[in-house]
Amino acid sequence: MIATLIVAWIVFIILWKLVKATLSSALTIAAILVLLNISFGITPQDIWHHVMQFAQTISQIQSGK
Repeated sequence: MIATLIVAWIVFIILWKLVKATLSSALTIAAILVLLNISFGITPQDIWHHVMQFAQTISQIQSGK
């Protein structure tokens, strides 16, 4: 019984740290996107478009085209 509680507590702590890190990263990214939008008029769609272009460029470089 005690071992089960200890394992459950360890799993809970690990999951809590994971959720905390995920939320922290998500809020940081959201804040950056809002600042880019307000400051420069850059929308999340603009950023996503450039990310996809970058991925295609990397893919083309790797395939030798």
